[in-house]
Amino acid sequence: MRFNRDVVALGTMLLPGAVAWGSLGHITVAYLASNFVQENTAAYFQDLLRNDTEHYLAGVATWADSIRYTKWGRFTKNFHFIDAKDTPPTYCGVDFERDCKADGCVVSSIQNYTSQVLDPTILPWLRSQAAKFVIHFVGDIHQPLHAENVAFGGNGIHVLWDSTELNLHHVWDSSIAEKMLGGIHRKPYPAAFEWASNLTEEIRSGKYAVASKAWTAGMDLDDPIATSMLWANESNAIVCTHVLPEGPTAIVGQELAGDYYEKAAPVIELQVAKAGYRLAAWLDLIVERAARTAQPVDEL
Repeated sequence: MRFNRDVVALGTMLLPGAVAWGSLGHITVAYLASNFVQENTAAYFQDLLRNDTEHYLAGVATWADSIRYTKWGRFTKNFHFIDAKDTPPTYCGVDFERDCKADGCVVSSIQNYTSQVLDPTILPWLRSQAAKFVIHFVGDIHQPLHAENVAFGGNGIHVLWDSTELNLHHVWDSSIAEKMLGGIHRKPYPAAFEWASNLTEEIRSGKYAVASKAWTAGMDLDDPIATSMLWANESNAIVCTHVLPEGPTAIVGQELAGDYYEKAAPVIELQVAKAGYRLAAWLDLIVERAARTAQPVDEL
């Protein structure tokens, strides 16, 4: 599904504010997914989310972040990540039994809320809520520090970004992506739309045209845990290669807006591209399953 730029320009005035992957990454993932879903998938989720505009995914992409610190939404705070108890850079790896907290993690949450979207006995507003979680958590699991335990996913590691002190998690959530796009000093929807459009072309006919064919390998709607674990381990491996290549101690206080940024930026672009493409494929599988189970049984 493709977007009309004039509609996007108007639509950004109507979209809800987003919390500051950061909002730019999540919204980009959602717009990118909207470019690759089947037409019947778009129609299904536009109806479920009660939004018949092009922003039906992007408009809810950051909802799960907006409620996680509210009194009602506090129960979801652990659903955004899985704490890989590894030792980067010597060893990176995610183990579901070891690393998923008792009350849940991003892997179990993708399974849980996918099953809720597919459950016809659940009220439509709860299925809509579940869809919002799925859209967000597929984005989260592709951010490397959402699959890492060291220093609370990098939140406890203080670094410099253009001489300003930030934590490492924020750098990977927002700072690198924002710098890639020339700095974001406004609502991120127009920038996210443009980034998603560029990535769409790269996937269709550019540098990701060949590699993207393998991005959905191992995707199984009947086993969301195994599927999500593939994505989590892929993200976690980046912690060893690009996030903490010299370990968590060595990076403390380092300026990351130079050489470190140059190495990290292509990785973040690739992860955002994978997340959007995979989200589209996952939503297609959900709608295909929903349509099949809704088929009336022929009378014998």
